[in-house]
Amino acid sequence: MATPRSLWFRNAFPQDIVTGDSYPRKAAPMSLTPDQIAEIEAARANPRPTLRAVSEGMEAHLYRAHQVLDHGLVRVIDYMGDDSAIVQAARVSYGAGTKHVQNDEGLIRYLMRHWHSTPFEMCEIKLHVKLPVFVARQWIRHRTANVNEYSARYSILDREFYIPAPEQLAAQSVINNQGRGETLSAEEAARVLEYLKGDAARCYDHYEEMIGQEGQQGLARELARMNLPANIYTQWYWKVDLHNLFHFLRLRADAHAQYEIRVYAEEICRLVADWVPAAYGAFEDYRMGGATLSSKAIDCVRRMLKGEQVTQETSGMSKGEWREFEGVIGG
Repeated sequence: MATPRSLWFRNAFPQDIVTGDSYPRKAAPMSLTPDQIAEIEAARANPRPTLRAVSEGMEAHLYRAHQVLDHGLVRVIDYMGDDSAIVQAARVSYGAGTKHVQNDEGLIRYLMRHWHSTPFEMCEIKLHVKLPVFVARQWIRHRTANVNEYSARYSILDREFYIPAPEQLAAQSVINNQGRGETLSAEEAARVLEYLKGDAARCYDHYEEMIGQEGQQGLARELARMNLPANIYTQWYWKVDLHNLFHFLRLRADAHAQYEIRVYAEEICRLVADWVPAAYGAFEDYRMGGATLSSKAIDCVRRMLKGEQVTQETSGMSKGEWREFEGVIGG
């Protein structure tokens, strides 16, 4: 029997980078600056009482840095609300209309099922994310968040680049113009990795030369940065409400999403599952594990239930729609 997605997320936690707490999946070494480590340790050593709603699951993640890719990380800086905040907002909004729902989890599932999104906007999360620039440019397409990125006009970027593992190097897909196909052979992968490492190192060497040594009048940092490759790491603070976070996760934690952004989304899924377990369970059920059927698809299902043999030609759907429909119903 397959492990439920929510349990898989809980069982796949990496080793905590700062505290060294052990989790089943071992994390690779990752660089945090001394200032970041000091900030994390100081914050965790100074807990304070609060009258705010507290999620015990999320409290355990506050200021813990979780490994992603080779030099990346995700850590929770702050959050607002929990499952009860969603319920509270819904009952204010809908009043007596929700009294038939017998419990909070049932109400949350009702809201998710019927696409009542506003109550989920009452919860927010602020993350510190360290990620390659090319992943950041894909991520920023989700415009319903507040973002503050590390400034390469003001500061000097570190010599850290994302270098894929050989098994992540694949040829262009012949079916999907924005996806991967077969994994490269060991020989071809080794050649590509040498290009990636060599080009990144050479670009950074030139970057350092252009900006000059301390005390020298080098090229302006805002100009020198243009020579850096897209696999160099950047960092940002990313604050988003739960409704828009769920939209991000539905797209980016999907099996068809690009691997390099998917692993970040999966790490965030683990955090959200502990933060708002009832809401995440409903999201997992209705969004990640559910499917939306067109009126033509529903008509086909009804005809099939009556015993009719339905084909693509008699369905009224295009070949692409029919292929996706078969994927949903297991045909």
